[in-house]
Amino acid sequence: MQSETMSQAMAKPDKGPKYILNIEGEEFPWEEDTITTEQIAELGGWDISQGVIEVDQHNVERTLAPGEVIAIKPGQGFGKKHRWKRG
Repeated sequence: MQSETMSQAMAKPDKGPKYILNIEGEEFPWEEDTITTEQIAELGGWDISQGVIEVDQHNVERTLAPGEVIAIKPGQGFGKKHRWKRG
């Protein structure tokens, strides 16, 4: 078998993380389609008792409930990243 030609290798896009989450200004790669409130707090490095606030692309804030599962929507990374901050 022949090895890949340079053009074949260049035609294949690099597979990066499925999502990039922005938690208090820091970006985290994320492969799952969902994330829990507790996982967000853990990634952000704070205790869940401080709460988690979701901030959407329109800067509308919503406090998340403990144990809540958030569906991450594709396309939110086009200049506006899905982000959270402590409550």
